[in-house]
Amino acid sequence: MAVHPDLHQGYVRACQNLGQPENPSIAPLLREADKNAKTRCAKGITLKIAGNNHLEPVQRLTDDDLQVLTSVLRNTEYVTGLDLRYNTVTDAGAKHVATFLQENSTLRYLNLMFNDIGPSGAELIARALHRNETLAYLRMTGNKIGNKGGMFFASMLQINSTLEKLDLGDCDMGTQCLIATATALAHNNSVKAINLNRPLLYSQEEETTVHIALMLKKNSSLVELHLCKHQMTNFGVERLCEALYENSTLRYLDLSCNKITCDGAKFLAELLKGNQTLEILDLNANRIEDDGAVYLSEALALNRTLQALSVVSNNVSGKGLVALAGAMRTNMELSYVYIWGNTFDEAACIAFSELIETGRLKPSRTDVEPYEVDGHIHLAELSHGLKKHYYWTPSCGEVASKEANASLAIAAVSEH
Repeated sequence: MAVHPDLHQGYVRACQNLGQPENPSIAPLLREADKNAKTRCAKGITLKIAGNNHLEPVQRLTDDDLQVLTSVLRNTEYVTGLDLRYNTVTDAGAKHVATFLQENSTLRYLNLMFNDIGPSGAELIARALHRNETLAYLRMTGNKIGNKGGMFFASMLQINSTLEKLDLGDCDMGTQCLIATATALAHNNSVKAINLNRPLLYSQEEETTVHIALMLKKNSSLVELHLCKHQMTNFGVERLCEALYENSTLRYLDLSCNKITCDGAKFLAELLKGNQTLEILDLNANRIEDDGAVYLSEALALNRTLQALSVVSNNVSGKGLVALAGAMRTNMELSYVYIWGNTFDEAACIAFSELIETGRLKPSRTDVEPYEVDGHIHLAELSHGLKKHYYWTPSCGEVASKEANASLAIAAVSEH
């Protein structure tokens, strides 16, 4: 029988050896991990030391705390995940993370979102991944690594062959970095999901979208692609659609918060008529309007693979919403539809109310709920969506159902 080291006692000794004070937020989590070690060691456990716990006061991790923690976990085989989101880790702490990644051979999930890591810290972590052969999912979300830091991750993608999911959203990356990342992904066969949300782009030429489209023609492993807030217009959408005619692996395409209008929706509709792999299409916060919704509805009459569609906040009114509801009566594959933030007239309210009442659309798979006042049907908002918990998790703990994170139920790349 394998002997599991006592993490809490190891942490106390490490604090003494390094002359560091104990962090009161870490100790109870390590004691809980020690309790779970024997029963969950086969699967591995994830240590969740997030700095945004609202249920109790949290002392956020510093670089010194991270030095102690990584020294304790270095040779611990059953800790396979480490969640350090919303702490105060800087480039100095990134050095400890890099050393840990070079020495540890069991960690598969590392969440560093919204710490204070900059370009030099990104370089250390990216270089550590040149030799790491176990990490499958890395979240750098919200660390301002900039274009320079992003370039180190682009270079890493040319060497690393085990990373499956990389989140570089909200990292202030620029045009050069996105083009380099797209070039690397054209030849990378291990990455299945990448998040490139909200780069800092100063050109209207959409060079980055063009290079991402060229990558999609060559890449044969990517399942999930997030391009939120890329200032993408119909021109960029057309380039992506041209590429996706030749792509047979992408299942989840996130184009939310861009500048797509009804013409862009028409390009996507033509793609959907023949595409046999795309399962999730997120058009949240664009402006496809009624004409765009009608184009998509006509395509859905022929498409048999798309399972989820979000047209939240797209300036769609009754005509477009009724068309989408009608498409669901003929297309039995489309199961998740999100429409809140549009203009609901009575015809649209009745159409979606009937879909829900007849069981064609399950209440947990949409973001609206019908109710009646004075003989008239209205729709209320439900807190459901494709990825509601991208930036946060409920204070009460894990989400039991997939209602707020439907994309994980459809096209999950990893267990996290």
